[in-house]
Amino acid sequence: MAQTHRVGIVGSTGRVGNLLIDSLLHDEVLPLSAVHVFDELKRDLPSDVLVTNSMKALLENCDIVIDFSAPVATQALCEAALENPTPLVIATTGFTEHQNNLMTEASTKMPILYASNMSAGIALLKQLVEKVSATLKDFDIEIVEQHHKHKVDAPSGTALTLGEFAAKGRGLDLDAVRVSGRDGQIGARTKDEIAVMALRGGDIVGRHTVGFYNDGEFLELNHTATSRETFSKGAIRAAKWLVNQESGYYSINDCLGI
Repeated sequence: MAQTHRVGIVGSTGRVGNLLIDSLLHDEVLPLSAVHVFDELKRDLPSDVLVTNSMKALLENCDIVIDFSAPVATQALCEAALENPTPLVIATTGFTEHQNNLMTEASTKMPILYASNMSAGIALLKQLVEKVSATLKDFDIEIVEQHHKHKVDAPSGTALTLGEFAAKGRGLDLDAVRVSGRDGQIGARTKDEIAVMALRGGDIVGRHTVGFYNDGEFLELNHTATSRETFSKGAIRAAKWLVNQESGYYSINDCLGI
């Protein structure tokens, strides 16, 4: 029988957090042992699952953590993990530079897998975007992402990651060339700019389009998530892989071997 590793969840009251709970309650390899909540968990859990608002207590009661929360919660998790190193699968987005640096620092003491999107399709799309960007150098790059009306950050972390791979394909710094809004008499599009635009509405789980546009032709690469289980199942797959890794900073592509 495979060795079991107790799992803690940060972001347990969110949509993906609920899906993680549903799956891990029945997972023989990664049994659910603890959930972190800031306010109230509005569902029943078995008596042997710890419900806590303490990151320290969470880490003391699990072997690996899956985090789908908010930047402030991830920061608290990483700060606590520096005192109690534990493998972390992080899927939160919208980090500040300090919070990104904190994750990098923590990865020197424990294995951390960070991905703005846990789906296998997005993992492959990033590589395709970089290759197309490098190959079709004269094409303009425009990225559009669509999400549900409750999403709080824009552009999405996934769209920014796709933008980073597009910029990487041309040796550019995304921060220096990114445009995320156009209005008024702004002049013609510049050669190197990469647009990353956000649409919000309804219950869209997630759709990302990376377009390469030239005179006479264009190519668009699309990825659509039709269920949030794409993200929860991807995170569980990542956790089963990460728990056996050495300290370091990993991506979903490392987990998938692509």
